[in-house]
Amino acid sequence: MNLDKALQLPIFKQISKVSKNRNQRVFVIGGFVRDYLINQSEPKDIDIVTEGSGIELAEEIAKMFQPKLKVSVFKRFGTAMIKNDKYDLEFVGARKESYSPDSRKPFVENGSLEDDQKRRDFTVNAMAISLNETNYGELIDPFNGKEDLKSKIIRTPLNPDITYSDDPLRMIRAIRFATQLGFSIEKESFEAIKRNAERFDILSKERITDEFNKILMCSTPSVGLKLLYETKLLERFLPELTALQGIEEVEGQTHKDNFYHTIEVVDNISKKTNKLWLRWAALLHDIGKAKTKRFDKNIGWTFHSHEFVGSKMAVTIFKRLRLPLGDSLKYVQKLIQYSSRPISLITDEATDSALRRLLFDAGDDLEDLFLLCKSDITTKNEKKQQQFKRNFDYVENKIKHVEEKDQIRNFQPPITGNHIMQTFEILEGRQIGIIKEAIKEAILEGIIKNDYNNSYNYMLELGNKLNLKRKN
Repeated sequence: MNLDKALQLPIFKQISKVSKNRNQRVFVIGGFVRDYLINQSEPKDIDIVTEGSGIELAEEIAKMFQPKLKVSVFKRFGTAMIKNDKYDLEFVGARKESYSPDSRKPFVENGSLEDDQKRRDFTVNAMAISLNETNYGELIDPFNGKEDLKSKIIRTPLNPDITYSDDPLRMIRAIRFATQLGFSIEKESFEAIKRNAERFDILSKERITDEFNKILMCSTPSVGLKLLYETKLLERFLPELTALQGIEEVEGQTHKDNFYHTIEVVDNISKKTNKLWLRWAALLHDIGKAKTKRFDKNIGWTFHSHEFVGSKMAVTIFKRLRLPLGDSLKYVQKLIQYSSRPISLITDEATDSALRRLLFDAGDDLEDLFLLCKSDITTKNEKKQQQFKRNFDYVENKIKHVEEKDQIRNFQPPITGNHIMQTFEILEGRQIGIIKEAIKEAILEGIIKNDYNNSYNYMLELGNKLNLKRKN
């Protein structure tokens, strides 16, 4: 945990020189200090806090570069940003804050470094390094953040009830940092999150989602998902997920706990992909099971059509959490809806037609679909696990063979509406759609090959059946 190397950075020397000329105390604070002490590397983002105007200091620093760097000023927040090839530097004046009960937006006034450190969310984020000539390089750590780093603990600088009630976003940030860093949340801080869970409701969905996505993108998201569940935060913004928790028993028959199964699936897929929306698909793949759960005396517990129901529920969830409603939502819906399709194709009796239809429906997302299916294997029986994986490999190979033969994945109808109108005396309308759909179905069913000549001849047959007149 040696900071000597970091303190030799030319940018810090320049900031120190300018601050001396301005008679303005200045410090590096927050994430740079934390991450450097953990990794002994140089994080790109550097937060500079000064007792005075952060904007004026940034403007002076920018003049020292050739050519002069652009300063982005955010007057509303009292901050300024400078970017060069290596670093993003944010400058802010030290401040103290007070809060009203109905908002996480503080009343801000100028303050000292001590005031600024007190308002920080966690002890590991409250450490500062002096860039002042009189004590250059001194670590200023009033809340023992360095010890908490060593002990891998997330703790608030002040009373956690006040910290979390003032700004409830800090509750999900505590969980996010614990998940990212592999830390534990100090016991009293953890209990304070549970006590203040209702304050979570004043947050904007965008801020919640931003932190939640960071948890999903961690190497082991289940750590954060469990903490969100245990602190009662998850049910406040994603109740559909917590509704999956629990095991019911009827006549001695039980089903698995679909909540803990789901977070295991998310962990499985996170080992293989960094695609955010594929991780979301894993998170929501069984979301419809709570609504479709039924007990049948003859066959036990069933979840019929949970994939279809779940894909519809995804729309509601995306809207509520202010997630993008375009291609990202369609992608997640598709994977949820088709998540059980490959299982039905494992038998030798599965037809080429069924394989073509999955190829057609999944398109370019076929590999992601199979990745989801394989991640859905959570049995602890090693033999069963290997058998399930072999089954999916078997289906993948069958589909690969059909794809090489029939080229269905990126299916484009060989016959277009223009071809039909050039052949028959009809204008745009329902009959063109009927013919195009019939050709597509014939190709998927294997009645004709996926090429122009076969499709054209089939079009002529359809025209005769529909009594359409050929153009001369």
